[in-house]
Amino acid sequence: MFIQEFVETLCPYCGEPIQLLIDCSIPKQDYIEDCQVCCRPIQVVALTDSEGIPSITVTAENE
Repeated sequence: MFIQEFVETLCPYCGEPIQLLIDCSIPKQDYIEDCQVCCRPIQVVALTDSEGIPSITVTAENE
């Protein structure tokens, strides 16, 4: 099953709202994605529960 969902969060650098597209068929993801506003690298950890609902944590790349 391949389900994607947009999740909104705030950039840890500029504080602007951003949207991340999460693949909910993968239970745990850990990757770097550039902010759509300030272009700085964000560390993204995305967890998808057994019901397919994603939650994310974002931090500055070197934290």
